[in-house]
Amino acid sequence: VLDAGVGTASDAAIALEIGCDAVLVASAITRAQDPAGMAEAIRKGVEAGRLARLSGRIPRRLYAEASTTFEGLPELDEPGA
Repeated sequence: VLDAGVGTASDAAIALEIGCDAVLVASAITRAQDPAGMAEAIRKGVEAGRLARLSGRIPRRLYAEASTTFEGLPELDEPGA
């Protein structure tokens, strides 16, 4: 259970994604300009984070790897060639 440092919905989502079972929030809601809106946002963040964790992310990579082939793309002339 994460009980400190949750200031917005994205913080709650990350907490659930990395394995927390729950987050405790008070100040993030009570000090928000729109407490009801922030409470709803954090609830949705928790739901999204949990669903993301249960769904399983793709493996992280050190470098980007293209997932689209260049086969079938038109060959374009270089500008000024």
